[in-house]
Amino acid sequence: MEYTNRENISLIEKTKEHAELIAAIVAGLFILLAWRLDTNNQTTASVLLYIIAFAVGGFAKAKEGIEETLAEKKLNVELLMVLAAIGSAAIGYWTEGAILIFIFAVSGALETYAMNKSHREISALMNLQPEEAWLVRGGFEPMKVAVTTLTIGDHLLIKPGERVPADGVIFKGQSSIDESAISGEPLPVAKREGDEVFAGTVNLNGAITMEMTKPNSETLFQKIISLVQSAQSEKSPSQQFIEKFEGTYVKFVLLTVALMMFVPHFLLAWDWTTTFYRAMVLLVVASPCALVASIMPATLATISNGAKNGVLFKGGLHLEHLSVLRALAIDKTGTLTQGKPVVTDFIVREGLDRNTTMSILASIEAQSNHPLAQAITSYAKAQGITHYAQTTIEDIPGWGIKGFVNDTEYLVGKPDFVGIEEAHAFANGAAALLATEGKTVIFIRDSEGIVALTALKDTVRNEAKKAVTLLKELGINVVMLTGDNEKTAKVIAKEAGVNDYVAECLPETKVTEMKNLLRQHKYVGMVGDGINDAPALATATTGIAMGEGTDVALETADVVLMKNDLSKIAYAVRLSRKMQRIVKQNIIFSIGIIILLIASNFLQVVDLPLGVIGHEGSTILVILNGLRMLNKNV
Repeated sequence: MEYTNRENISLIEKTKEHAELIAAIVAGLFILLAWRLDTNNQTTASVLLYIIAFAVGGFAKAKEGIEETLAEKKLNVELLMVLAAIGSAAIGYWTEGAILIFIFAVSGALETYAMNKSHREISALMNLQPEEAWLVRGGFEPMKVAVTTLTIGDHLLIKPGERVPADGVIFKGQSSIDESAISGEPLPVAKREGDEVFAGTVNLNGAITMEMTKPNSETLFQKIISLVQSAQSEKSPSQQFIEKFEGTYVKFVLLTVALMMFVPHFLLAWDWTTTFYRAMVLLVVASPCALVASIMPATLATISNGAKNGVLFKGGLHLEHLSVLRALAIDKTGTLTQGKPVVTDFIVREGLDRNTTMSILASIEAQSNHPLAQAITSYAKAQGITHYAQTTIEDIPGWGIKGFVNDTEYLVGKPDFVGIEEAHAFANGAAALLATEGKTVIFIRDSEGIVALTALKDTVRNEAKKAVTLLKELGINVVMLTGDNEKTAKVIAKEAGVNDYVAECLPETKVTEMKNLLRQHKYVGMVGDGINDAPALATATTGIAMGEGTDVALETADVVLMKNDLSKIAYAVRLSRKMQRIVKQNIIFSIGIIILLIASNFLQVVDLPLGVIGHEGSTILVILNGLRMLNKNV
């Protein structure tokens, strides 16, 4: 049913688009026939046909202008065009008035086509969502059911060449998945048991069976669609200003036209017919159609471009901010680095059993989903430790964990949390040496002192190094924020190519650093993926979340990278800057054309048809210029 509704909506939009063009063509035929009759002195018949041409060609725009005026209680450019056509006919210039309506109708049809071109990108995205799925239950044959009837926990069979119907985890089979609809990345991704798959992606070769983990309404694919739709409806400050300016400008034009109907007759000795005719031409050429269309088509095209390439903008405001970005703060773990550190060293206090100590630490860390905790439990498992003691924990965000194992209290975390002096002195100062190697050192202590230290190393992403280089080339200062100590942060920053960094950051510290950067640079971005990054993301001018990050980060951020590829940030910045250049070109061009046509009208070197061509032609040109943002090359 949902798919049928989308098809019907698409058909209605296409019919409307073609109906405008058909009406314009029919009006043009009536005008041609009326002109022919007029040349044969059949005036009454020609006037009747001109009136029909006015009605057929001008109905859509007149209706649109009247409805907008009544709804928003402000004048608009459509009414200016209708008034100019009626005024021309009133003084006997039927042909000119009809040509005005014809060209205005044609340009309106072309505008509708141009605007729908960017809207089609989201429509095409919506059509990628499968409507049916193969449901597997027990030993029965798979049966095809509607996706809307599926629930969490259902087992689904995805055959080669089919789209994945829901978000879930593979529990049988392996294949290559085309995730370009989600991430914009054209290369297939190998998937096997335990790997996540997402709705809307394509299973390329092997048959796989998956378990559904999210309801249809909460899939990553649906989030993308919702974000893009929301972004397309949100207007940038520039667009809001232009639309507000339009109402005031139209009033000014009408006042000027009213003066034009009388002043030239008395001051310049124009006859009444010329005076009124020039007033009608002024109505046309002074209309701000091109200026109004300078921003929105370009913004919609840019949002569509980003969605196709794995970058989601939540609105035109964030596009404008991104274009003037001067500094970018980047969280380290999971953003600059893989976020999957591995244990490299484990040193225990003299007299303690290594495996017993590791078991205690793993029992505590198994209760946490932090990347460091997961690395420690993975290391313990590799050491053959699979049985954990009964444990309760209290998470201390930004510091560590307080755990209770067999009624004994343990503190697990950084030196500040377990005791700086004891931590630095432990194992003959091993922590300092490990830190110089870029390793993160975690301590565990009991009532007697430090029990053990664990050193972990997180590797810098290859694409992160490339991204930092690209951002520097764009003139953006990159700052790394991390909870690691000074020595570790320095090593990671050097590996990533980052010049500035701030170590030992708590969530509140990140917000403080963000405010400092805002004072220095005014427009500052923040890239993060975790819950502790959300406050800083909200503080930044532009918050950028990694697509594989937490829901909190995704909701808080202004821009979302659907794949954890930092180089997409540089692409997004270039895209936004190109959009701003195109918007400026459109505004300068449209204002220039208006000034030129107004001056030509006062000098009586442009008549009504030529004024219409200049006015409507400039409108179409700025729209087509804005649609250049659909081009992937930036």
